[in-house]
Amino acid sequence: MPGTRKLGRPTAHRNAMLRGMVTYLLENGSIETTLSRAKEVRSMAEKMITLGKKNTLASRRQALAYITKEEVVTKLFSTIAPGYAGRNGGYTRIYKLGPRRGDAAEMALIKLVESDD
Repeated sequence: MPGTRKLGRPTAHRNAMLRGMVTYLLENGSIETTLSRAKEVRSMAEKMITLGKKNTLASRRQALAYITKEEVVTKLFSTIAPGYAGRNGGYTRIYKLGPRRGDAAEMALIKLVESDD
């Protein structure tokens, strides 16, 4: 079930980290992180893209409340979300990369799937 991983952080720190990672993912298109973080980021990123597909004032305000940069919200509503108009979910993909050298944590690459344009 999404949203149940604690990721070894207090609630406020975890929420701030996930907001930052979702913003970075929507800004750049991919992130390399641990597998458990990637799974949490996927859940929130897909919710943000779904808000972008609605394209109402209320959904834009909800996205602005979560995403930390206004330019990223503008990009989400103008370019990212319209590209997924014909797709019902599955906007991101997670690729496993193997263990990290320092602590052997399972690493993953999370990317936005190519849009249907």
